[in-house]
Amino acid sequence: MAYITGIALFALAILISVSLHEFGHMLTAKAFGMKVTRYFVGFGPTLWSFRKGETEYGVKGVPLGGFVKIVGMTPLEEEEEDLDEKDQKRVFWRKPLWQRTIVLAAGSVTHFVLGFVVLWILVAFVGIGVNPAYASAAAESEKDIAVTVAPCVVTSDPATGTAGDCAEGQIEGPAYTAGIEDGDQIVNVGGTAVTDWDSLIATVSDLTPGEAVAVTVDRDGTEKTVEVTPYAAEAENEDGTVETVARLGVTVYVDPAIPYTAAGAGPIAGIGETVTYTGDMFKETFVALGQLPSKIPPLWDAIMGEERSEDTPVSVVGASRLGGEMVQYDQWAMFFMLLVVLNYFIGVFNLLPLLPMDGGHIAIAWYEKFRSWVAAKRGRPDPGRVDYLKLMPLTYAVIVLLGGFMLLTITADIVNPITIFN
Repeated sequence: MAYITGIALFALAILISVSLHEFGHMLTAKAFGMKVTRYFVGFGPTLWSFRKGETEYGVKGVPLGGFVKIVGMTPLEEEEEDLDEKDQKRVFWRKPLWQRTIVLAAGSVTHFVLGFVVLWILVAFVGIGVNPAYASAAAESEKDIAVTVAPCVVTSDPATGTAGDCAEGQIEGPAYTAGIEDGDQIVNVGGTAVTDWDSLIATVSDLTPGEAVAVTVDRDGTEKTVEVTPYAAEAENEDGTVETVARLGVTVYVDPAIPYTAAGAGPIAGIGETVTYTGDMFKETFVALGQLPSKIPPLWDAIMGEERSEDTPVSVVGASRLGGEMVQYDQWAMFFMLLVVLNYFIGVFNLLPLLPMDGGHIAIAWYEKFRSWVAAKRGRPDPGRVDYLKLMPLTYAVIVLLGGFMLLTITADIVNPITIFN
C-alpha cells in the first residue's frame, strides 16, 4: 500500500510542478499587462472551471500537465483572435523583448525556485550527503579491515553456497555462516596476511568460489580462525567489463550508532550548501543532456530483455515508481531529492533553443531582434517577424523525436523498470 501511495504522491508532485510552471508564465504575463484568457490544470474535457475577470481557471479530465493561454504568442495567433483595438496592444508578441523573455523563462525559473526551496529545506533541516563522522569511521575500518557481515548475498552461481532462508537468487553469506561477526577484523586469508581493505579484496579475488579457505579474524584482541567457503559474484572492471570473482560476503564496518546521512546544516549555512549542491546538479544535468542520444540503445536493449542500466533515463512513469519505492522504504529525503533533480532537469530542458520548448520561442525572439538591428545598421527595411509556418516542419520533427523518446522510456519503465530497494 505504501508503494502505491508513493507512486500517487510523486505523480501528484510532478503535476503540481508542471502546474506551477504554467502559473509562472501566467503571473508574469499578467504583471506586464498581457491578455491571458485561460489557465487550466490537465488536458481534455473540462471538469470544473470559473471565470475571474478576463481569465478562465479550471481543471480538465486528463491530469498530465497544464497550460496557459496568452493571446498572441505569435503574429499568426493574433490573426486568429477577435480582438478590439485596446487588446491588440496587449498581445504577447507586441510587448518589449525583455518582457517576453521574462514571461517565456518564467516556467523554467519556477522549476528552479521550487527545486532550490525543497533542496534548501533538505540541506538545512533534514541533512543530505554522507555524514563526515561516518566517512571517517569507514576509512578507519578500511585500514583495520573491520567488516560488516551480510546474512544473505546475491550470487552469479547458486551452487557455490546454500540458499537457506534467503530470497530467490541469493545464498547465505559465507562469512555469516562461518560465524564471523560485525566488527571483526580480518587479518589472514588462506595463509596470506591482509593489511588493509584493498589487500583483502585482492586476496579474496584470487580464491576459487566454492572451495573452503581458512580465514583468521581478530575479535576484541583475540584471534580466531574459521573455515569460509567463498561464493561467486560478478564484479565490474574499470573498463566496464564484468568478471566472476570470489567474495566472502563482507563490507566495511561502521558503528550502527553513527548515522550515514549528515545532520541539517541550519537555515543560514544551508543556503551556501544549497547553492553548491545546485551548481553540481546543473553540471550533471548538462552532462546527462549531452549523453541522451547514447542512452537510446541501452533503453532498447532493456525493453528486449537485457539488464536495465541504472544510468538510463526514466520517464514520469519510472520516476513515480522510484518515488513509490522510496516511500515504501520510508526514504522521504530521497523522495524529495528526486523531485529536486526532476525540477532542475525539466527547467534546463525547457530552455533548450528548440521549438516547441520555451527556449525555442526565446531564441526566435532574440533572433528577430538581432536581425532587425543588423538591418537597421545596414540601412535596410526591418525584415519583421519570423514566419512560424516555415518552422512547423522542424517543430513537428522535434515533437516526433521527443514523443518517440518518451514512448521508449515509458515502455522500458513498464517492462523493465529501474529499482533501488526491490
